[in-house]
Amino acid sequence: MFRICARVGGNRLRNTTILGALATTRAFGTKAAPPSRLRNIVWASTGAVVCGLGYLYVTDSSAGIHRYVFTPILRLLDPEDAHNLAVAMLKYGMCPADRAADDGLLAVELWGKRMSNPIGLAAGFDKNAEAIDSLFGLGFGAVEVGSITPLAQEGNTKPRLFRIEDSSAVINRMGLNNSGMQMCADRIRSRFWRLLASQSKQQGETVAELSSSVNRSAFTDRLLGINLSKNKASKSDSYNDYVDGLKTLGAYADYVVINVSCPNVKNIAAGADVAVLESTIKAVLSERNKMADYRPPVVLKIGPDNDSDQLKLIAQLAIDYRVDGIIATNTTPTRPTGLHDSNEVAKEAGGLSGIPLRNMALATTREMYKLTGGRIPIIGCGGISTAEDALAFARAGASMVQIYTSMIFDGPGKPREIKDGLVELLKGRKWTDVVGEDLRK
Repeated sequence: MFRICARVGGNRLRNTTILGALATTRAFGTKAAPPSRLRNIVWASTGAVVCGLGYLYVTDSSAGIHRYVFTPILRLLDPEDAHNLAVAMLKYGMCPADRAADDGLLAVELWGKRMSNPIGLAAGFDKNAEAIDSLFGLGFGAVEVGSITPLAQEGNTKPRLFRIEDSSAVINRMGLNNSGMQMCADRIRSRFWRLLASQSKQQGETVAELSSSVNRSAFTDRLLGINLSKNKASKSDSYNDYVDGLKTLGAYADYVVINVSCPNVKNIAAGADVAVLESTIKAVLSERNKMADYRPPVVLKIGPDNDSDQLKLIAQLAIDYRVDGIIATNTTPTRPTGLHDSNEVAKEAGGLSGIPLRNMALATTREMYKLTGGRIPIIGCGGISTAEDALAFARAGASMVQIYTSMIFDGPGKPREIKDGLVELLKGRKWTDVVGEDLRK
């Protein structure tokens, strides 16, 4: 009873004190904010903070929501529809970005051009050069657009793109669909000069001065590759499409790729006929050497299905004609053993990419590095999905690696994931220290 009275008495005392304080406040002319107003301010502030943090999270390419939510949702769509939607979102900036700075251990130089990291995007994703800046924003050291042909073409009939979920692999028989070199050239040219004009205002240099000193990517530490191929209507043994592509697009490329190994068109004889390959290399390099102001490096993209004799001939041609680089490899029309395919997608015709291609591409990379004696930069491509894969390609001789299919299954954070993993695996060594390491033992 005494405790209850004490509590009641205490409550009355506190109430009296509060009433007195309110009276004093009124006496001095100061009004207390209504509780509802304070509540609104608190909720608004909390909402702003949550929205800000949410924005930072969602726009970070390494955030788990991209790998575990958005990417699986995209894979519910038809493969080509999902691809087109992803390109459209990147084109209009509706995409995340890699906000972390690249570790200095990953820096590499190719053809006198610096890259902050050796992870590139393979051709085939941005066929029409529509999303270059957003792709660089994902953290790639190099972005390769195309393949681009002289004339626009629709490609093969649909459906032409298939996922093998069990093996994290893709089969495509797209048929080099693209908007044609003129439309792509206009887009790439406009982007280049627009970025240079912006940099000119910021740095106080003229556009002309900048154009002679920056990479064609318009960044000091990124490379833009342009992949060239042939129209389906062109003659099998003709090299004119490659030459025309070089003339139109070469001035805006940090490197130009001659795609002689696409398995989804039937008129690229250079991929199987050494005589046609030699005439193609000779014609393209001859035209490149005629360019007055700027001469882009010319890179040859080969397939994974060449035997040892064919690789020896390709390597010798590359050395004899001073090809600037080799991409090993393109997709394969074969189906490697051990391919897991519960939905029987592998029966579809087309080029296979993804994890099952890794060993073939790695073997080709190692052999080409060995045959060229390390004199020609090798770009490893095919089945790379982890930092361990990238390091294995480097040790086999790749100065740079390219990814694509792994992003379909793991999302836009893949470049950052591989880069962070490489820094851990290198243990203080530089990327350039391990290139070709396996063959130096």
